[in-house]
Amino acid sequence: MLEDLNAVYKSLANNSSRIVIDKATVTAQVAGGYASMWRSTGFPAQAAIPTAAVVPTKGTLGAMGFDNQAAPVTSYLNWMYAISSNNAQSFEIHDRVAHMGGLVLNITTSQATANMDVLTLGVVADRIGDANYGDLQWWLEVYTAGGATASNATINVTYNDGTTGNLNVLAVGGTLGAGRMLPLIPLIPTAQQGKIIRGINNVILSASTGTAGNFGFTCTRPRTAQATEIANKIQTLNWAQLGAPQIPNDSCLMLVIPCNTTSTGTIRGGGKIAHG
Repeated sequence: MLEDLNAVYKSLANNSSRIVIDKATVTAQVAGGYASMWRSTGFPAQAAIPTAAVVPTKGTLGAMGFDNQAAPVTSYLNWMYAISSNNAQSFEIHDRVAHMGGLVLNITTSQATANMDVLTLGVVADRIGDANYGDLQWWLEVYTAGGATASNATINVTYNDGTTGNLNVLAVGGTLGAGRMLPLIPLIPTAQQGKIIRGINNVILSASTGTAGNFGFTCTRPRTAQATEIANKIQTLNWAQLGAPQIPNDSCLMLVIPCNTTSTGTIRGGGKIAHG
């Protein structure tokens, strides 16, 4: 564990893993919405569209690579720099804890999510964080755009106490662009407030959007965030500004963009994960 500033400085200089980011813009987004850079081209390489529910790791195509450590040595994201082609753009780094895909937007029968539950998938405790699953975020992630016909998705989930229920409906028509990430936590009904999503069971659409597309569900754990204040200007953050988030072994690090316009812009940069 890094116990003081001298240990931080020493680990950054002598015992760290360098990460590199060079991602192409993702278009067809909306201001105020979220976009995934998981399928963006560049570096890390464009990831594959998942099918059955799995737990991705640092070795999964599309993840930021780093060196696992043997206990008691731990890892922390302690330095980053970035530049964006968009003005006043920010991005978040998440651990992609679990994901699945292969669902379509043109049928109205129930589509099962193939064991999309972080408990039954066996995600290690270090990556989950709080034992009540409160550190996790859940998303409907679009991999290939569907059609423009209006449709609502009814999503059945498992909560942290083992009970199940439907979230409030989510609009999925109107040609959601590839890369859109729609947050699910705000859809927990009033009667279920205080509960936390642990898994996704199935989804039913009220109507076909007109095009099959491809979508799925993703569970992430936010680790840190960075803003680039002016387009094409490098912004640098140190360990204190980043919050020195711990990076457990095998974390699948990826970028999530809270968009301020209709594209993510190109994101270039890098940083160091310090070990100590």
